[in-house]
Amino acid sequence: MGMDFEFILGGITVSTMVLLFVLFNSASKKEATGLVHAENNGSSMITTTAENGNQHQEISPTSDIIIVGAGVAGSALAYTLGKEGRRVHVIERDLSEPDRIVGELLQPGGYLKLIELDLQDCVGEIDAQQVFGYALYKDGKNTKLSYSLEKFDSDVSGKSFHNGRFIQRMREKASTLPNVKLEQGTVTSLLEENGIIRGVNYKTRNGQELTAKAPLTIVCDGCFSNLRRSLCNPKVDVPSHFVGLVLENCNLPYENHGHVILGDPSPILFYPISSTEIRCLVDVPAGKKLPSLGNGDMARYLKTVVAPQVPPELHASFIAAVDKGNIRSMPNRSMPASPYSTPGALLMGDAFNMRHPLTGGGMTVALSDIVLLRNLLRPLHDLHDANALCKYLESFYTLRKPMASTINTLAGALYKVFCASPDPASKELRQACFDYLSLGGVFSDGPISLLSGCLCYHFSHYQG
Repeated sequence: MGMDFEFILGGITVSTMVLLFVLFNSASKKEATGLVHAENNGSSMITTTAENGNQHQEISPTSDIIIVGAGVAGSALAYTLGKEGRRVHVIERDLSEPDRIVGELLQPGGYLKLIELDLQDCVGEIDAQQVFGYALYKDGKNTKLSYSLEKFDSDVSGKSFHNGRFIQRMREKASTLPNVKLEQGTVTSLLEENGIIRGVNYKTRNGQELTAKAPLTIVCDGCFSNLRRSLCNPKVDVPSHFVGLVLENCNLPYENHGHVILGDPSPILFYPISSTEIRCLVDVPAGKKLPSLGNGDMARYLKTVVAPQVPPELHASFIAAVDKGNIRSMPNRSMPASPYSTPGALLMGDAFNMRHPLTGGGMTVALSDIVLLRNLLRPLHDLHDANALCKYLESFYTLRKPMASTINTLAGALYKVFCASPDPASKELRQACFDYLSLGGVFSDGPISLLSGCLCYHFSHYQG
C-alpha cells in the first residue's frame, strides 16, 4: 500500500513538473476550374494605365470581404462568412487539390468546431477515418490513451484524412453559395491607402494584373505567407522537420488510434488517412542535419535508424514504403501570434499563428478562431469604418487565447518532453511522463482532454 501511495504521489509530482515545464516554456518563448465562379458578382471593371504603359484593371468594391488563400482556414472562413450573408471574394494561388503531409488529423475539439460551422459533411465521402485516441510507445512498452468522449454524440471523434480531399470538399461547399466567389490568382501585395488596407493587388491565372477592393481583407495564405510581414511581427522558429511516408497493406496495432513512438532522436507518428493507408511522420530535430533525399541518405537513415524503432506489426510495410521512394519532407514551424493593429485587415490560420504539429492542433485552433470571428462580426452590418472595426476586432486576440494558447503551449512542451536527450533530468522527465500517462484513468484524462481540444472547447463554447 505504501509503495502504491508513493507511486501515485510521484505521479502527481511528475504532473506538476510537466505543468511547470509547460508554463516555463510558454513564458520563455490548387487547378480546379469547376470551383471558380466565372461571374464577378455584379462588380464592374475600371482600366487604368500606369506610367510604364501597362494596363491595370481595378474591380470596383462590391465585396464585403476579401480572403487571401483557400486552404483549411480560408475555405472554412469563406463558407462561414458567406453563409452569414457577406459578399466574399476568395483569391487562391492554386485551386487544384493540395498534396501535403500535414493537416491530416483533426482533433475531436476541432470536429466540434466544424459542426458549429455546418461543415461536418466535408469529412464525408473522402474515406476519412475516426480516431479515438493515441497509443504511446517507449523502449518496447506501450499504453493506449483514449479520448474522453462519453458526453458527446457518437459521431464525435478525431478525424483523419487526406488533407487535399478535405480542402476540396470545403472549397466546393463554399462555392455553392451565390455570394462567394472563388478565383485562382496570386496576391502580390496588399492595397494600402493612408494606413488602411483597402484590398489587394493580384495576378490572375492568365497573368492579368488586377486590384480588388473590400472594407475587410483577411489573409489566410498559410505557413509560407508572403503577406504576413505587413500585418504582424513574424518570429518563425523551425524546431524540426517531418519526413513523410504512406504505409499500405497493414493495420495499426491499436485500431483507430494515432501511434506516437518516443524514439531517438525524436518522435515517430503513425495514423490512418484512409481505409487502406497509414501516414508515417518521422521527426528530425533541428539540431540534426536532415538527410538528403536525392543521394539515398534519407532512405538509409530511415532503414538503419528509424526502422528498428517501428512497432513489429508495421515494420515490413515501413520498409516497403521506403523502398517505394515516395518520401517527402517539410519544415515544422512555430510562430506566436504577434499581430499589428491594422485597419482593414486581419490574419488567420497558419499565416497568423503556428505551433509544432506533433499534437495535430493546428486545424482546431484555426476553426476555433473562425467561430469566434463569425460571432464578433455577426452584429456588424457595415464594415466600412475601418478604424472602428479594427478597434472592435482587437477583442478577437484576447478571446482566442483560452483555446489557442492551451493547444500551442501543449504542443511545444510535449515535443520537447518527447524528444530524446543526453541530459539526465530530461531523460527522467520523459520517462516520468510516459509512466504517468500509462497509469490511465484520472491520470491521463486531463492531459488527453487538453490534447483533443475538448476541454478547451468547453471553455471557449461556454465563454461565447
